[in-house]
Amino acid sequence: MDVLSTLPEADSDDVAAQLADEAAACCAQLLGDAGLRPTRHRLALARMLLMGDHRHVTAEGLYDEAMAANLRLSLATVYNTLNQFTEAGLLRRIAADGIKSFFDTDTSVHPHFYLEGEDVLVDVAGGLAFSKVPQPLPGHEIARLDVVVHLRRKRVM
Repeated sequence: MDVLSTLPEADSDDVAAQLADEAAACCAQLLGDAGLRPTRHRLALARMLLMGDHRHVTAEGLYDEAMAANLRLSLATVYNTLNQFTEAGLLRRIAADGIKSFFDTDTSVHPHFYLEGEDVLVDVAGGLAFSKVPQPLPGHEIARLDVVVHLRRKRVM
């Protein structure tokens, strides 16, 4: 249910402004807690990424969204910001096909399906269980485990 549609007409602008202020404050807090200065571009991109549902984005896709929202920034700024968010632990980078990286707003350890030919990354429902994980090399520890299962459409004969 859309909260704004249930409010009286006269109050909807005030409520929308209050919700926007709360989202901006929440994003500023998230960025600050992650050690990042809340610049205008970081705040705008954080709001797009972190204030909604869990999602997987590419830099190009997020740039297109930013342009549609009339944000004035470059593709390089989007790349830099996504990398900064990843280094700060706000996002997780998933290299699905060796060329394109997706950025996942769910930073927990979980496997993905990559739909080849469609450039779509989705979470594997129900997770994945390993009975054995290899021992790290001497002097090393496992930092994380990324599993991407590549799928393609079956050929119809």
